[in-house]
Formats: sequence, structure tokens, C-alpha cells
Amino acid sequence: MASSLASTYALWHLIVFRGLRRGEACGQRWTDTHLDDGRITVAKQLVVHGWEVYEDDPKTDAGARTIALDSDTVRALKRHRIQQDADREEWGSAWAETGRVFTKENGEMLHPANVTRRFIELCEEIGLPPIRLHDLRHGAATLAHAAGADLKDIQVMLGHSSIAITADTYTSLLPETDRAIAEAAARLVPRARPMEPTTET
Repeated sequence: MASSLASTYALWHLIVFRGLRRGEACGQRWTDTHLDDGRITVAKQLVVHGWEVYEDDPKTDAGARTIALDSDTVRALKRHRIQQDADREEWGSAWAETGRVFTKENGEMLHPANVTRRFIELCEEIGLPPIRLHDLRHGAATLAHAAGADLKDIQVMLGHSSIAITADTYTSLLPETDRAIAEAAARLVPRARPMEPTTET
């Protein structure tokens, strides 16, 4: 199982920085991935029912969204595509063409549960504290917030159906960042320097 998920760095990278859900990342198609423009459209997801996996639309209308990509994420995805093309050539006629960005080495779809399992294994291997794969999505929101994104920006990035969901989940993130933003905003307003004390003679 680990070998079939050997080339998933770009998947973790995408979730960490842009906050896709597990099923959205596993269901992402190359036809909805526009690296030259630095954006992806989240149009499909893989859903697990029992152990069966099927493709479905995002959970809500807001879940179907277009997300801008930073240059590091674009580079990670481009390197991933080169590796996938090499795998396709190596497997030849045995390659399973699914059109997915993230696949097993033979092109078959990733099972979302196996992705979670591999994430847990990696955390244990490198000695990270116990965290959930879904926590990477929270981390993406935290990073966006720290970079100055407001709740509406984060709502759109994460595909929440309501800004209330975003607010309930993320308003307590990084209070020190909120303070830094408040201080930065206050510094935009020019102020007169305090009067120097004078001594009369």
C-alpha cells in the first residue's frame, strides 16, 4: 500500500496550502487543473460508502470552486505530473487511465481511506504528534489567515456553504495574528508625534 502512494507529496502539499478535503484532492482531475494559469477548479470528489468509492459532485454549491495556486504548489504539481507521465510510460498498456491528478503508480484511483492511513503512517515515521489528515485543512486556513485573508476569503478557499461555518471554526485561530493585523492597521493612520516636554527659563 505504501508503494502505491509513494508519489503523493504533491497531494499533501495541495491540502496543506490550499485546504482541499481528502475526497476533493483524490478526485481532482487534470482537466480541472490549470497549472499555466495557477488555478484549479474543484469540480468532483471521491466519496467512500462502506469500502466502495464513487465519484460525486462537491457536497454543496460552494464546494464547487476555483482556487488560486501559489508558485510553490504549481511547481510541486508540475513535478508530480512529470512523474506520473513516467509511470504511465513504464506501465504501458497496463496503465489505468482515470484522468486523476493523484493516482496509484499504475494510474488507478486512490482510495481515500488508504490516503488517510498513509498519512498516519508518515506522521508516526517522522515522529509528529497525532494529527488528523483533516487538520491539514485547518492548517491551510490558519496560514491564509496569517497572510491576511479575511473570513470570506477563507470561506471561498475551503468551500464552506456559509461564512458562519468558517467563523465558528476559525475565529479563534492565531489570536496573535489578529493582534498583529490590528497593529498594522493602526500604523496606517498617521499620528502627530508626542509633544516634547519643554522647560521654561
